[in-house]
Amino acid sequence: MRIKKRLFLGLLVLSLAFVVLAFCGGWYLLTHRTSIFNQLLLTLGAITLALVALTVALGIAGLVLILWRHHHVPFLQHLGLVVANWLFPLALSLGRWLGINSDTIKASFIEVNNQLVRLQGVRVKPEEILLLAPHCLQRSDCPHKITIDVFNCRRCGRCSIDALHRLAEKYGVRLAVASGGTLARHFVKSYRPRAVVAIACERDLTSGIQDTQPLPVLGVVNRRPQGPCLNTQVDLAQVEELIRFYLDLGASVPAPLSGTWEKIQA
Repeated sequence: MRIKKRLFLGLLVLSLAFVVLAFCGGWYLLTHRTSIFNQLLLTLGAITLALVALTVALGIAGLVLILWRHHHVPFLQHLGLVVANWLFPLALSLGRWLGINSDTIKASFIEVNNQLVRLQGVRVKPEEILLLAPHCLQRSDCPHKITIDVFNCRRCGRCSIDALHRLAEKYGVRLAVASGGTLARHFVKSYRPRAVVAIACERDLTSGIQDTQPLPVLGVVNRRPQGPCLNTQVDLAQVEELIRFYLDLGASVPAPLSGTWEKIQA
């Protein structure tokens, strides 16, 4: 079924009408403050704004307290993440206005998320972990499509997909390779994991973490020596350490797997 353009245009018109009505209503209340009804509305509005501000302040304070005390408090963490998601677009805009790169802000969000997941002390079985990787880790000149069937990889060792296969086999976790956020969310919905180790750029990781909450997701930002979405790389030791965290195997990581991308590059 073809989607009509007038749907979006109509919603834009309704949005404009809502803004105009809200402005006119506010203007009317301010110019007729002597009316008891208007005073009641202004009082209710002020109380509502105060409650919203208090909720936002409590959420932010809760996140700061959890990260500072290194202690998981479920209610405060849930409230803090809801507030963080509300304010995230504003934080990005403010950061850009201050000259801070948006990827830097998103990377900071990913670090906060990773620390919160660690503080939850998530412990799961190997088959309950999904190792989710982007297709850009695969060599751009490779003819074998692996986004639908990850086992179509020929394991030649030219990219880090082979090493991720080795990690998946070593620890018994599931591996999936996605071409974008939509397919990544499809894999999460299909496999129904209890925990995820996700590899992606800052943008895709941030949106993926927000879309799958409260599912625990530990994010690893990929390396992009040739630019975005082209022959990217990943810190395999970091990926392995996060898998071991979920399995409660300790922080130490064994010697690198033979044939890994790092060794090939060396």
